[in-house]
Amino acid sequence: MKKIITCITIDDEPPALTLLKEYIFRFSFLQLSEQFNDAIAGQQYLKQHPVDLLFVDINMPDLSGIELVKNLSFKPMVIFTTAHKKFALEGFELDAIDYLLKPINFERFEKAVNKASEYFEYKTRSVSEKPDSIFVYSEYRMVKIELQNITHIESLEDYVRIYLLGEKPILTLMTLKKTLDKLPSDQFRRIHRSYIVAVNKVKAIHNRKLTLVNNAEIPVSESYLDFISYWKEKNSGNN
Repeated sequence: MKKIITCITIDDEPPALTLLKEYIFRFSFLQLSEQFNDAIAGQQYLKQHPVDLLFVDINMPDLSGIELVKNLSFKPMVIFTTAHKKFALEGFELDAIDYLLKPINFERFEKAVNKASEYFEYKTRSVSEKPDSIFVYSEYRMVKIELQNITHIESLEDYVRIYLLGEKPILTLMTLKKTLDKLPSDQFRRIHRSYIVAVNKVKAIHNRKLTLVNNAEIPVSESYLDFISYWKEKNSGNN
């Protein structure tokens, strides 16, 4: 059973609020706390009553949805709703779960809500639960990545490129260190200032160079030579 997600909607157009309410009521795990047709009133409510998920229009008088979210000290998950495509970039710079373009059809709404639910389950899991996926932002959208599909991760200064089996790599704004913090330490190891590898995707090691299952070759730097003995010991029972 999915965890209950509390939410509110903020939109200056009453028909939009009515539609969102109708859609929300179709999901047993969504609990609609309040609706607001005034952005400032919605902002004041959120200061006193934090919720898990916020549906908010971007283009509103007095206070835009983007400014509203920027000003919140407690950041809920956010799904922006708007009739203007031009706001997508700025919306996703705030780590929005999704961006729904009006008129919103139910299928697209369902996809956004399920994405929010998956992220909520991931974010609120217990410490003892080992994650089987991570969430990153790429190309103005949140992307779920299954850990079993990752072969290695490459640092590109402020970005990292995540390489996947059978899929194109994913580029996301994140440092290699922050990426490593998201990953289980028994499954992923740093082996170079520019690389993290999935331990079980290493096929062979020769002359301080790893060969992965996708035939990518990654160097092991001097500072991380202990990985070689770690990998050999881990795989000694397979020989």
